[in-house]
Amino acid sequence: MAVGTESGSGGVAESTPSTPMSAMTTTPISARSVRWESDMPDIEEGGGGLERPLLRRRGTNTTSQMAIVGANVCPIESLDYELVENEVYKQDWRSRGKLQIFHYQILKWVLALLVGLIVGLIGFFNNIAVENIAGFKLLLTTNLMLQNRYKAAFLWFISCNAMLAAAAAALCAYFGPAAAGSGIPEVKAYLNGVDAPSILAPSTLFVKIVGSIFGVSAGFVLGKEGPMVHTGACVASFLGQGRSRKYGFTWNWLRYFKNDLDRRDLITCGAAAGVTAAFRAPVGGVLFALEEATSWWRSALLWRTFSTTAVAAMVLRSLIEYCRSGNCGLFGKGGLIMFDVSSQVTSYTTMDLAAVVLLAIVGGLLGALFNFLLNRILRVYSYINEKGAPYKIILTVVISLVTSCCSFGLPWLTACTPCPPELAASGQCPTIGRSGNFKNFRCPPGQYNAMASLFLNTNDDAIRNLFSGGTESEFGVPMLLAFFTAVYSLGLVTYGVAVPSGLFIPVILSGASFGRLLGKLLGALTGLDTGLFALLGAASFLGGTMRMTVSVCVILLELTNDLLLLPLIMLVLLVSKTVADCFNKGVYEQMVRMKGLPYLEAHAEPCMRSLVAGDVVSAPLIAFSSVESVGTVVDTLRRTGHNGFPVIEDAPFAPEPELCGLVLRSHLLVLLRAKTFTADRVKTGAAEVFRKLAPFDFAKPGSGKGLTVDDLDLTEEEMAMYVDLHPIANRSPYTVVENMSLAKAAVLFRQLGLRHVCVVPRTPGRPPVVGILTRHDFMPGYIRGLFPNVLRE
Repeated sequence: MAVGTESGSGGVAESTPSTPMSAMTTTPISARSVRWESDMPDIEEGGGGLERPLLRRRGTNTTSQMAIVGANVCPIESLDYELVENEVYKQDWRSRGKLQIFHYQILKWVLALLVGLIVGLIGFFNNIAVENIAGFKLLLTTNLMLQNRYKAAFLWFISCNAMLAAAAAALCAYFGPAAAGSGIPEVKAYLNGVDAPSILAPSTLFVKIVGSIFGVSAGFVLGKEGPMVHTGACVASFLGQGRSRKYGFTWNWLRYFKNDLDRRDLITCGAAAGVTAAFRAPVGGVLFALEEATSWWRSALLWRTFSTTAVAAMVLRSLIEYCRSGNCGLFGKGGLIMFDVSSQVTSYTTMDLAAVVLLAIVGGLLGALFNFLLNRILRVYSYINEKGAPYKIILTVVISLVTSCCSFGLPWLTACTPCPPELAASGQCPTIGRSGNFKNFRCPPGQYNAMASLFLNTNDDAIRNLFSGGTESEFGVPMLLAFFTAVYSLGLVTYGVAVPSGLFIPVILSGASFGRLLGKLLGALTGLDTGLFALLGAASFLGGTMRMTVSVCVILLELTNDLLLLPLIMLVLLVSKTVADCFNKGVYEQMVRMKGLPYLEAHAEPCMRSLVAGDVVSAPLIAFSSVESVGTVVDTLRRTGHNGFPVIEDAPFAPEPELCGLVLRSHLLVLLRAKTFTADRVKTGAAEVFRKLAPFDFAKPGSGKGLTVDDLDLTEEEMAMYVDLHPIANRSPYTVVENMSLAKAAVLFRQLGLRHVCVVPRTPGRPPVVGILTRHDFMPGYIRGLFPNVLRE
């Protein structure tokens, strides 16, 4: 995993400026007149301590601006969610007729519904593939066990798991490194405005689907539910590209969506559809996108996202009904997780509520411990993964061998249990075959092995067995304790290997086994069913690890189809989240930070309250004149990696220097390639630009390599000419005064989804722009590196 911050998204750096601005002083603006009279020595060497500023600025910024993704060092950029209101944008909208506007609105809905359809089909395909691959493996293992060929069964079981794990790891290591893990942290970061390399690429989508199937079929304690969110986002990104230079195709009818703003909305729909495809919970998918995934929301997006999840849910339900007739191999009776809690609780006693609160408290504590241990384990794995692809595969195979030994070995330590008479008479116990609550394993006729019923099953079937109601005597206390310990530990060591893996299944399995265990121990004090305790235990672990409340509550209600459980589930989630928040953050927030993704939180860091915007901008500032030399622009683009530059209107076009706007690197490259140059330093206006370029030429390309400086073919004569930047400059950039609180600026930056904010002086007579704030300037690591003695509240 990795740490780092955003790179190259600003217009300020330690470079030689084309239009130099005054440098910042050593002492921060917010501390120049501060007298600090406590916690300071009265006398210092050479002067009185009362005059020392509150904050001291480090001479140089040593914070790295690179993020490490996997084992590759690569820059992290921001996305352009802000509308660039320049002459190109205005001309684009002026040229659109009513038919084109109607076309644009219809395409939004068509793409949203198409995302739901495709994600629903992928979710169905994943379930068929997992159930049949894992089912064939388990069926042959069971047949060998029935023939008393235990060694052959073990060798077949462990070798199948190892081969599937190696195949999934090889795909991730060599073809799609960004597909490893659940992908939810990457989707959260993208919807926050972070453009990490390859996280939504077509290759990542392919590896995510195939690798998830292999990983789940290999018997790992992981699920395909988390990766389905990433899969849905990748599908939405692929449909909204409109063009791919790498794969050589262009969809002109999607040219309206070649901007980050529309792609963000579509990817939000895809993430919600992924949750729906995983749990058959359309409303839960919408709430997951609202609560956990996206950073910006509006009412129009709510309706479109709900339509996407509704389509995905209808596709899943239709295809699963078709499979129930036996047309899908081993898939049909199992498949997606469905809870079977038949307690029909209508009222709760005081003792019942006390037991539920106790379950929620312990679940919150264990969830926080899970996050703490996972953080430590992933840091160890990062050293192994950085050594290269072979080490990733070896680590994955080793974890697979450990998991296989636990799955096959622990049932041997569990005693056989006689079947209930009513089930034995009906032939339901013991189960001879792949799935069922009563696995025979090596037990004599009329008996079953409870541990094998959980380990030698798919994870979905194991959860279904734990949640089954009316089965109080099926699983004993020692067996549940052993299963909980094994699953809790395996879930920790499995997440982080080079396999598409989700945390929903390990957390649900751990919580269900613990909840059922606590229900057995408190059976004499409460009348609640042990299956209900298992469901509430899963909810408590979900609240303790992921810190989601509303979306998890609705997902569980949609799966149980029992509104009577609403008060208990709400109580458990609220208590477990509150308890866990006292110790650390949610698991996905931790993953975002460990991956080095510059994620902007909803609330500013406490240290930002002691600073103002002018304290963190760097100097000297790189800016362009409104009519600039071509050579100066090209040289600046070659020497810097910035994506935004202030444009200054100066003489002879203005009596005094003033801020004309902000120009993007991508727009500059398009303008330079068109060679709309003049020999003299004069304004040419937008008409000259539109003779050679159309508005869609400035649209942002999709994933992959866009236009670079090296693609320009300019002669020395052209380099000596001038280019007018007025047509492509954003005439209304967002600005803040240099003495604005940095905390307030951070909230403004995040809520508006910005990439650049110009910092202007608070007094006249100074240069029109002090600097530029980018995502990197709001990162706590950067601020603490700049001010080592920054105060913490």
